Amino acid sequence: MENLANLESGGHTHAHAFDSKAVKREIWRITLYLSILTAVELGFGFLMMPWPEESLKRHLVKGIVLALMLWKAFYIIGYFMHLRHEVRNLIMSLAIPALLFIWFIFAFLNEGSAYKRERARFEPYHVERAKLMMPVQEQPNPDVTHHMDVPKPEATPETK
Repeated sequence: MENLANLESGGHTHAHAFDSKAVKREIWRITLYLSILTAVELGFGFLMMPWPEESLKRHLVKGIVLALMLWKAFYIIGYFMHLRHEVRNLIMSLAIPALLFIWFIFAFLNEGSAYKRERARFEPYHVERAKLMMPVQEQPNPDVTHHMDVPKPEATPETK
């Protein structure tokens, strides 16, 4: 009978499988780790605020912050969605579509700008039209409060 209980628990004893103190300790450890990662991300964010928008330093820091965010996402998925203790095939069946989804986002963003470039190359009319100045619109009459309230011209001696 003991072998049957051992087989049903996956080879673990019940005391080991449901050690609530160890589980709580692991949750607090991961939460602290994720909090530290968040603080580092915020530190990098505040560090790069005074830098010019197009500087190389700023882009490198943005890349570091993006990598830290992905690292945090994998930790959250692994620990709080309980995928860390699952079989490898289940993890891969979720991770590969997620990575493909991220790739699709980058591909579609790049494709959108490619359409704009190609349209300008093959239809130069659109480029020339974009360079034209828009005509200045007439200023509205301050006496008119509604388009139906157009003031009537006053009678002048010539029209009488």
